[in-house]
Amino acid sequence: MREDSQLSAYLSLMAVFVPFSLVAIGGGPSIFAPIQREAVDVQHWMSAREFVELFAIARVAPGPGSMLATVIGWKVAGWAGAFIATAALFLPSSILCLGVSKVWNRYRGADWHTALETGLAPIGTGLMFAGVIAIFRLADAGPLSWGLAALVAGALTWRPKTHPFALLLIGALAFNIDLYLAH
Repeated sequence: MREDSQLSAYLSLMAVFVPFSLVAIGGGPSIFAPIQREAVDVQHWMSAREFVELFAIARVAPGPGSMLATVIGWKVAGWAGAFIATAALFLPSSILCLGVSKVWNRYRGADWHTALETGLAPIGTGLMFAGVIAIFRLADAGPLSWGLAALVAGALTWRPKTHPFALLLIGALAFNIDLYLAH
């Protein structure tokens, strides 16, 4: 890559991930849908299929789910791109959190504090659902995938302490049975 195109790629990665860092209410999953839109539809860094593949890699890799930024940065601009995208996603929000936590703890229990905290919870949940729907659409998920996702959401709502391996086992069995019946 030429030096000016490398710089352009680095600046593009920062321009995409810094704002997401500051609006990731609910954590990394809350920004999967807009990251997909930016990476695929706006920046044209990859196809929808490549995004789903990178998403899968980021989900199985150790670390937070927002490591998706790292693999996108790597795809766009190699190791330096991976570092820049990761720093652009994690540093701004970390610095903001440090500053906000000082004020936040000082006013704990105030009416406005409780109202803000209560109001942000459904927003974070909605953003996470939007990310799930975007990934399912990109992956052309069928009725079995949608049904299992609803089942898992219901199970975790009903029994939040359900061990994830039990849910993974149910999903693996369902898909293996579906595969067996299809042949």
